[in-house]
Parts: sequence; structure tokens; C-alpha cells
Amino acid sequence: MRYAESIAELIGNTPLVRLTSVTEGIRATVLAKVEYLNPGGSAKDRIALAMVDEAERAGLLKPGGTIVEPTSGNTGVALAIVAQQRGYRMICVVPDKFAGDKVATLRAYGAEIVEVPTAVPPEHPDSYYSVSDRLARDIPGAFKPDQFSNPAAPRSHYETTGPEIWRDTDGRVTHFVAGVGTAGTISGTGRYLHEVSDGRVQIIGADPVGSIYSGGPVHGFLVEGVGEDFIPPNFDPDAVDGFERVSDAESFEMTRRLATEEGLLVGGSSGMAVVAALRTARDLPEDAVVVVLLADGGRGYLNKLFDDSWLAAHLPSSDDTDPEDTP
Repeated sequence: MRYAESIAELIGNTPLVRLTSVTEGIRATVLAKVEYLNPGGSAKDRIALAMVDEAERAGLLKPGGTIVEPTSGNTGVALAIVAQQRGYRMICVVPDKFAGDKVATLRAYGAEIVEVPTAVPPEHPDSYYSVSDRLARDIPGAFKPDQFSNPAAPRSHYETTGPEIWRDTDGRVTHFVAGVGTAGTISGTGRYLHEVSDGRVQIIGADPVGSIYSGGPVHGFLVEGVGEDFIPPNFDPDAVDGFERVSDAESFEMTRRLATEEGLLVGGSSGMAVVAALRTARDLPEDAVVVVLLADGGRGYLNKLFDDSWLAAHLPSSDDTDPEDTP
């Protein structure tokens, strides 16, 4: 019989699928790595498992311990799954603007929710950073993974995502494209692919217009899970060869096209990454192989990205595309 002993054993080894519709006119092979097929529905499953494994090895997490993380999204779900499997208490500190399905999903996996006010600066004692620090300090046996600075996060991608891409493309991958948020995915995967290919593989970060990574003015944006207004400790600039800036409008249009044309129901950051991948691929020769990472699925965004009235209310009347980035 073939089976896993636990759901955590099914994390990783996600498949590649060729994009055939949105790639019209492109000669290169564009492959999507479908991370929403992880048990928790996103690439964050990889880092959650790695951070907990490392904490156990270091003696930071012991039987009956507590995991505390400021998160309302995929990392919280991933940590909640691993915590449940290992017998830990899971506390997610969540800004009060996040309600509904996201918080319900965390609770469904057994996580406890501590809501904090959204409209306070990070240094405020009631911010979700401050509250999570305080809980981790005050609860006996508590551990805060901190995905922004925990080296186990990029290392998980160095040890799994990168090798999987190299193996499944028979070493033919020429470009890797991924969104950049907490930066673990692109830093770890990029470093591995650079090393194994002796620098031949080019690593491209997909970044929202308004994020700090790709330069330009830093301002708000709608796409979730990517982009930052600061450079997190886990970002390795040597692992990235360049960036593509992508507007919210472009990201969301591609997100919807991926569902209707490729059968891939993904989140907005995946649409953004595919826009960047197609720009990267448009002038490449036929033997080029571009791998783009689809970070999560789209079911958590049905009331936003796939809702015409929401898009009309939130997107600007004119496209906010950078002219220099227009194909």
C-alpha cells in the first residue's frame, strides 16, 4: 500500500504544468509550479514545516509547547497544520481588518485567534508585532517562528523547491520567476539554482508597483502576500538577477485569465508572477525554460479578485501600469 503517515509528509514535490493559452506568441516553454497543491494550499507549508523542525532540533519547541505568529494568511494556516500534527498549541495574532474566511480557516485548523487593532504603527504596544512578541515572551514554552528573519524559511526552499525544479526540468530551466514578499522563496530557490547551474539560471523577482524591492516610490497596493515597505532580513540580494514591476490591474487580470484559460484558480500574487514570467519569456528562444511559482490558490479570494464589483470599487479608473513595463 502507498500512503503517508501524516499530512505533513505530503508537503512539497508539487508538479510543474505548462502554460499554453496565456503564452500565445511566446516561443519559450513556460512552466508553472503549482504550490497550492500543498496540503495547506500554499508555498508557506514548506517554511512552516522547516521552522518547526529546526525549533525542535534547537530545543526551542518541546512537547506541549505553543507557537505564536503574527499572521492572518497562508503562513498561519501552514503553521496551524504542522502544530496540530505535532501536538502544539497555535496562536495567530491577527489585525482586526482580517475577518471572515481567513480567520475562519485558521480556527478550522485549531488555531486560537488574538485580534489586535489594525491602525497602529508597528512599534505600538497593541500592534500585531508587539502583541506576538509579548505572548511569545510571557507564555511558558512558547516559540515565535518569525518568517521574516528565520533562516529556516529560505533554507527550506534551498533544500526542496530549488532541487525539485532542477530535477523536474532535467536541469534545463533557464529562468525562475517568483513573487517577493518575506523573500524566503526567491532567496532560497534562487541561491540553489544559481549554484547548481553555475550562474546560468536567471532569477527574476515579481514585485508590485509600490513595493520597495524594485525601486520607485513606496506606496500601497492591493495584491496580497507580496511586496514590502522594508527589506526583511531573509532577503538575499545576490540570489536575484532582476525585478519586474507589476500593477494591481495587470496582476488581477492575469489571475482571472489563469482560471478561465488555464484552469488554474490562483491568488493575485500568482497572477502577478505570471505577468512577470511572460515579460521575461517574450524574447527568449525556443529552447528556454521559464519556471514561475504559483504561491497559493484562489478560493480565498473569490469575494475580491473574482468579483467584478469589488474590482470596480478598488482598482483605479485608469491602469496604474508603469509605462516602461508595458509589453
